[in-house]
Amino acid sequence: MHDLSPVPQSDAARRIHERRWKTLAVLCLSLVMVVAGVSSLNVALPAISGALDASGTELQWMVDAYSLSFAALLLPAGALGDRFGRKGALQFGLVLYAAAALLGSLATDPEQLIATRAIMGIGAAFVMPATLSIITSVFPVHERGKAIATWAGFAGAGGALGPLLSGVLLESYWWGSVLFISVPLAALALGLGFWLVPTSVDPDHTRLDPVGAALSAIGLFSLLYAIIEGPNNGWTAGITLGAFAFGSAILVAFVFWERASATPMLDIAFFADRGFRAGSFTITIVFFCMFGMFFLVTLYLQFAIGFSALGAAVRTVPIAVMMLLVSPRSALLAERFGLRNVVTGGMVLMSSGFVVMAALARGYHYGILLSALVLLGTGMSVVMANSTTSIMAGLPLSKAGVGSAVNDTSREFGGAVGIAVLGSIVSTVYRRALGGSLDSLPTEARGAVDDSIGGALRVAQQLGGEAGAMIATASRSAFVDAFGITMLATAATVVVGAAVTFRAMPDRVAISSTERPEPAPSRGST
Repeated sequence: MHDLSPVPQSDAARRIHERRWKTLAVLCLSLVMVVAGVSSLNVALPAISGALDASGTELQWMVDAYSLSFAALLLPAGALGDRFGRKGALQFGLVLYAAAALLGSLATDPEQLIATRAIMGIGAAFVMPATLSIITSVFPVHERGKAIATWAGFAGAGGALGPLLSGVLLESYWWGSVLFISVPLAALALGLGFWLVPTSVDPDHTRLDPVGAALSAIGLFSLLYAIIEGPNNGWTAGITLGAFAFGSAILVAFVFWERASATPMLDIAFFADRGFRAGSFTITIVFFCMFGMFFLVTLYLQFAIGFSALGAAVRTVPIAVMMLLVSPRSALLAERFGLRNVVTGGMVLMSSGFVVMAALARGYHYGILLSALVLLGTGMSVVMANSTTSIMAGLPLSKAGVGSAVNDTSREFGGAVGIAVLGSIVSTVYRRALGGSLDSLPTEARGAVDDSIGGALRVAQQLGGEAGAMIATASRSAFVDAFGITMLATAATVVVGAAVTFRAMPDRVAISSTERPEPAPSRGST
């Protein structure tokens, strides 16, 4: 087949056009690295606990510090990339991410690791929106949907591939290898990107909005803190309600400020566009379900069934495979059957996958898990890819970085809410299902068993004998029941989301045909 793309006039633009698919590969490498950073540390927590003598709270903050700084700074980082150059933002983020990962791999105490994870999140906040905004400037209109769909597939697959890579490394190396692996990957992305990734900026050179940037970062940080800590502190605790109220108030102030600003960081008028609004909603729903599901399925396979971290990760690989296979083709489905029908259909597939997943509560069989993962991977791919296209379609190319940041913030926010809410449902049902199994235990042991299945199995191992076996059996049974109920609740959530999407999503979106500004020549684009 002949390439039907219009041929750019200048030599620099022609070379950029010819190398666009190689550019996409470099951007996807950078993307997978930072997305995997959200989930990759989870499987190393037991080893870190022993090596650094970390408490349960410190272990949780090693995971949460990354997510908090990542999500809170996406909008400001995307705006900075638009203003000063998206390639520069990408390179800065990769260097910061790799440097923090190196320091984190050498950490000698929990506080150092928590701090370096927070810095890695800052680096990731510059990397992720830059990747998508560069794609929109490199690809012509008729190829942009396919390129964005490919990006979305790798974004989803990264969450599943992170634990797999970590499990492989932990079989042979120390816990720090889970972080250290980012150093050569970032170096590879930097080296290839220097030659293959062109630069682009907002041609209007819009003034920065430091007040808006500060309000969005503080508001999102507070809201996510409340969501992440809600299951531990209690959803009705003063600190949780206070963080919710403070974060909500700051975000309301952000909306008023952006409406009044002559040069807003995020033009609130974007949300008047049906495609932008509906795409943000569906992306949030997908990542709510996906990150919550990854979290719970890992616990199910490791604690309830008894697989190792690597064994559990290997068994979830099919969902990543389906995302990589289906996402690039999802744009064609939307062109043929309509955006609304395809996205709604993808959500129906997701709901079916969660119903099948709930059947694991009646007994483990890999055929059931595989069927669920195939349905979920297919449905999520279709929804993510087309929702991302819907978000980016109506935006001017000059605001690609901020548009990408809205898309990415929806992902991170949905993922954090999913882990917190679904985890809270599982914990509540688990405690109720244990019932009177704890009556004969000492108070301290009862608290550990009641807290989580992981704590229950540690107590069972310490007790040994008949009492230990009884606790292990009761906790596994209670968790499996809770897992099944939570999967059904997730399926119901997706059904409601599908109904909303069918009404809210436009049938078609027209990708902006505004001519992209020719990238300024640089050493990295010649």
